[in-house]
Amino acid sequence: MKLLASSVIAIALGLVTSLAAPGAAPDRRTENVILFMTDGLRWQEVFTGAEESLMAKDAGGVSELGALKNAYWRDTPEARREALMPFLWTVIAREGQIYGNQHKHSNAEVTNGHKFSYPGYNETLCGFADPRIDSNGKFSNPNVTVFEWLHRKPAFQGKVAAFGVWDVFPYIFNRQRCGFPVHAGYEPLEGKLSPRMEMLLTLRDETTRKWPTEPYDCFLFHTALDYFEQHKPRLFFVSLNETDAWGHEGRYDNYLESAHRADAYLKMIWETAQSMNEYRGKTSLIFVPDHGRGDAPVEWKNHGKKTLRSEFIWMAFLGPDTPPLGERVDVPNVTQSQVAATLAALLGEDYNAAVAQAGKPIEAVFRSAN
Repeated sequence: MKLLASSVIAIALGLVTSLAAPGAAPDRRTENVILFMTDGLRWQEVFTGAEESLMAKDAGGVSELGALKNAYWRDTPEARREALMPFLWTVIAREGQIYGNQHKHSNAEVTNGHKFSYPGYNETLCGFADPRIDSNGKFSNPNVTVFEWLHRKPAFQGKVAAFGVWDVFPYIFNRQRCGFPVHAGYEPLEGKLSPRMEMLLTLRDETTRKWPTEPYDCFLFHTALDYFEQHKPRLFFVSLNETDAWGHEGRYDNYLESAHRADAYLKMIWETAQSMNEYRGKTSLIFVPDHGRGDAPVEWKNHGKKTLRSEFIWMAFLGPDTPPLGERVDVPNVTQSQVAATLAALLGEDYNAAVAQAGKPIEAVFRSAN
């Protein structure tokens, strides 16, 4: 009888556990998360590909129109978006989920009201908009990011790292407090470096600068990839910048090339992860921007409070716990503030229990919709 009673209790406890908060689910297969961001990439290109009105000299600063159209122009939006971002549309959108196509009643948006970078990264990483974060200035974030929150847990200590092109990331993550490596801009990388990383940093420093404090995406990404392979973090952040930089300069050709390259880098880090025992079959990938941009033909260059519709973004998820629901259609709005709790929930952690003001997890990302 005692054995039977114990069995009944064990079953009951298991049932209670299975019905607990999503972050507490015991059968989560995700052990690692890669959060990959590219600054200011519009939802319009993500879902409909190159925009014809911007493939011009006046509106888009395009000089080699024939080559650009050959690379990215196709007859249908579906073909154009796949030409621009093949990994996103042939792998993530088939095996994972993507949100934000307003043409299909799937809105994703920021809630911070500012619609520029520091507020957007804070909202993404902390799970809520903070009125104190109202500029792109280099001030230490008073908020604890979900990366720092996880790093404080024994299972993640020494297994978290962040790499970003923008030199404000050490302040966004609050490097002085967070306790994990944050590498950004033209900073030297501390510690013992591989020969490949030493060469990458040398080439980065010896390449003529286009932007004073921001290296080209290629140097940051390949440095981050080398670190990923060598140190094998469980929680890894990578953020590119050229989609935003070329957008502000009105160079639609370079903007498209940067988006295409970001997709290639995403594929590269995902395939690298799948080739390693530490990551294969137990890693989730989140791909998001920090803000949107305005509409063509003029406002696409800009974003911010005064730029209409630059609050609209997109989000993509891939991993062993994400049902393959593909491009989401006719679904409730999702917000940038939900990324942090969704990331934590994929790892079996309940972020909202500690940070009540954070957005709730997007539940369809880690369990089948009813």
